Amino acid sequence: MRRFLFFVNAEYCYAIMRPLQEVIRARGDKAAWFVFGCSSAPLEGDEILFENVDDAAAWNPHAVFSPGDWTPYFLPGAKVQIFHGIARNKRGAATEAESDHYRIRGWFDLYCTHAMEDTERFQTLSDELGTFHVVKTGWPKLDPLFRERRQYMAVAGDEIPTVFFASTFSPSMTAAPALVDVVEQLVRSGKWRFIVTLHPKMDPNVVSKFERINHPNYQYLAPECDLFSWMTKADVMLCDTSSIMYEFMLLDKPVVTFRTRNPGPWLINVESPQNIEPALAKALDRPPTLLESARLLCRELHEFDDGCSSERVMDAVDDLLSGGIRKLKRKPLNILRKLKLRRKFGYWGPALKNEEVQ
Repeated sequence: MRRFLFFVNAEYCYAIMRPLQEVIRARGDKAAWFVFGCSSAPLEGDEILFENVDDAAAWNPHAVFSPGDWTPYFLPGAKVQIFHGIARNKRGAATEAESDHYRIRGWFDLYCTHAMEDTERFQTLSDELGTFHVVKTGWPKLDPLFRERRQYMAVAGDEIPTVFFASTFSPSMTAAPALVDVVEQLVRSGKWRFIVTLHPKMDPNVVSKFERINHPNYQYLAPECDLFSWMTKADVMLCDTSSIMYEFMLLDKPVVTFRTRNPGPWLINVESPQNIEPALAKALDRPPTLLESARLLCRELHEFDDGCSSERVMDAVDDLLSGGIRKLKRKPLNILRKLKLRRKFGYWGPALKNEEVQ
């Protein structure tokens, strides 16, 4: 029986890795969660929790999964990157997030990618460096969506249209501070319902403004919620440059953006808050050209639609553990970066190994 560890440092990680846990358990192995820097409240009674490095290390995992750009390298086991979003190889100018996405820091042994272009870019880096493998697997978070797509694609159908507003946290890209008053005005007009979720790293002052909105037509969601089920209740999304917009597009629903860094024919982008309501009204008409452009983009960003990405990830991990890791070159020392990471965890012990992972 092998042991697999999920590293959680933000609430959105739970939804990404739970489909993996399902596959791990079905294969007769064990999964546990190492939670650092965020709440462990979303964990359920039958899920194993570690809240400090020593306990996580003592469990001696065969592999550690991380959706973020870094991982506690000193834990035992192979390090697997599964990513926290699907929208990275977007057309047009690269965003801050995209350039960061392809920056190799020497943390991971395996990158599990989502689409051909994404895979090719990482494979080029793998060929140059030789310190990690790349396998196109798809994104585990989307498995429930594709398995129950008809259910998730349902439109609210109420007399009052419902908008799902989601915003990233980066000060240079977030729409939340500029749109909080607009959202409240639209809610109080009685013409719109709003469901709102903000990135876990959003400025707390901005979060508090959205939390204070009190109206029967308004729902604020914590980041760890099952967002897919809430998206089911929405007719249209309002967003900025957050990759969650592409998850919404997979439901064949229209998206309106405010000052996005990645405009295109697959969304309706506006530059002024005054144009938000007209754009939402236009999106409700579900323009055929808009929706078809979104469908084409989604196929580029995530080629798999069979709901089996978690199985492919675990197959790739099997190959890594059965010998692939031995073919990797030694990773760069990165002493300063590692010291900063150790300080973050308060851990100064040795970098540990699982002797079964060579």
